[in-house]
Amino acid sequence: MSGIEINSVLTENRLFEPSAEFVAKARLKPDDLKALKQRAEEDYEGFWADQAREHIDWQTPFTRTLDDSNAPHFKWFSDGRMNVSYNCIDRHLEKNADKTAIIFEGEPGDTRHISYQQLHDQVCQFANALRAKGVNKGDRVVIYMPMVPEAVIAMQACARIGAIHSVVFGGFSADSLRDRIDDARAVMLITADGGTRGGKTVDLKEAADKAMSKGCESIQNVIVLKRSAHDITMQEGRDHWWSDVVDGMDSHCEPEWVNAEDPLFLLYTSGSTGKPKGIQHSSAGYLLNAIVTNLWVFDLNDDDIFWCTADVGWITGHTYVAYGPLAAGSTIVMFEGAPVIPDAGRFWKMCEQHKVTIFYTAPTAIRALMKFGDEYPNRYDLSSIRLLGTVGEPINPEAWMWYHTVIGKERCPIVDTWWQTETGAHVLSPVPGVTVTKPGSCTFALPGMDVDIVNEEGESITEANTGGYLVIRKPWPSMVRTVWGDDQRYIDTYFPKFGGRYYLAGDSARRDEDGYFWIMGRIDDVLNVSGHRLGTMEIESALVSHKAVVEAAVVGRPHDVKGEAIVAFIICQNERPVGEEAEKMVAELRNWVGEQIGAIAKPDDIRFADGLPKTRSGKIMRRLLRTIAAGEEITSDISTLENEAVVAQLQGET
Repeated sequence: MSGIEINSVLTENRLFEPSAEFVAKARLKPDDLKALKQRAEEDYEGFWADQAREHIDWQTPFTRTLDDSNAPHFKWFSDGRMNVSYNCIDRHLEKNADKTAIIFEGEPGDTRHISYQQLHDQVCQFANALRAKGVNKGDRVVIYMPMVPEAVIAMQACARIGAIHSVVFGGFSADSLRDRIDDARAVMLITADGGTRGGKTVDLKEAADKAMSKGCESIQNVIVLKRSAHDITMQEGRDHWWSDVVDGMDSHCEPEWVNAEDPLFLLYTSGSTGKPKGIQHSSAGYLLNAIVTNLWVFDLNDDDIFWCTADVGWITGHTYVAYGPLAAGSTIVMFEGAPVIPDAGRFWKMCEQHKVTIFYTAPTAIRALMKFGDEYPNRYDLSSIRLLGTVGEPINPEAWMWYHTVIGKERCPIVDTWWQTETGAHVLSPVPGVTVTKPGSCTFALPGMDVDIVNEEGESITEANTGGYLVIRKPWPSMVRTVWGDDQRYIDTYFPKFGGRYYLAGDSARRDEDGYFWIMGRIDDVLNVSGHRLGTMEIESALVSHKAVVEAAVVGRPHDVKGEAIVAFIICQNERPVGEEAEKMVAELRNWVGEQIGAIAKPDDIRFADGLPKTRSGKIMRRLLRTIAAGEEITSDISTLENEAVVAQLQGET
């Protein structure tokens, strides 16, 4: 076998149809979805123009849909003018001013309900405060806050005046914050004294001060929200309390009507090498995909209570917390804390208390809560939930089944979504009233998304279950516009192959006999074992299907004979086995993988751990695991790890 083609070793044949009750009430029926896809195939630009006119309120209507004259720097609706904040808030006020926009719960248990009218007034007051501090259209504003409503208010206020925000996740280090501020040349930092996470106070202002002591010369003002109320240092002339800057501000702020292609935000993603990339998203195109995917994938209705558990420091929190649901006029839930504080029932208690109807979270959270068993979710009434979703990485079939049976009580469709910071919104996903789902598959491309799997020459792979490059063949409205300040890096990263014709996602994938898409892992994570190219995701799924295993991460290390050896890091349901018990478990798991997917996929090395090295967003740092597996010195930045002690334990196993 040559090139990118990857062997698929995972078989999953279980099928789950949406219930007749769900289908009857669904926004999209089979004929509706068919008509949308047919329209997109027959007239691609006309399809997106239809969507843009239907779902966005324009101050100046566009007359040009797609400008590809400077590909791959595409422009959508480029002669139109609109405002994102207006579309998220103002247009709902005539009919739904008193409707709850945000239900907030802090980790200590404090709650707030904010109506659309109250959200409008607070966004306008803060937007006026930004203007009073000299923030103008096009200026960059960095937001470094806990998961509180004021984070969304700050984002919406920037959008209202045409400023470009860059949200930095509150778990990032001072150095990470400094790098992002300096790259964006931000004129303002919005932060808080602190936040609460896992029962501890996160000292955000202290980290911000440390960042600014090492650079950040572009920052002129710092606005500080009083959240944790612990003592902090305030620098006179530079630092201002949130409450002081909004005091006396008018609750009306005329929106800045921006060009459709004006940047809405930057969101920095880190890579294995080099400085973080500032992913630049537009205003209208980004908002359009945010709206339609909320409607199509989450089947949003007027009475839904939608809880996406992601922090606004990530793209999921942008698209499915701060912008998309609000533009669709929905009620969202925001939660500040950790899912196991005070115990592993916190998510499920909140679902019962707030009558959550749509619940969207990451597979890593599902697996972590699985470890505590069925007891906690069974304590609570989850009957309000009608739709479940997953995001962030492929979900292994066993976790999918637990989610389906224990949380969804076998009645809720699960939308397993694939997308990226760079795509802005969902690309591959079930449509809940239509799609027959398979555990672990993100199923099919959404209307208007031209997705394919290709080989090294860019040719479509038609053979079932043969993996290749996942690509998007046509531009779409919410796609990344460039890397901030580095157009060449944008081209080199996302259009490096196939003559620049296709957007390269960086993931490997396959299609099964029914045409369902399966993500097989990052291209960089593909293992080359004795001439066979294996996706790490499939081996991890096999391991997690064993009753004793809660979570697994698979990486490769150099091997003189086979090219690469398979190394598996395992978290067990019970305590970490040691000694003879560990040896017995290693043999059992190797045999299990051999039975599930074949001898070629048996791990050469299995290491048991109390935890895996994860970022504070819950993603496993496989780069770090590859370094540990190879016995090499760790030289990469690990400041974004949730728990650095995990690394020391894993190194002790080598």
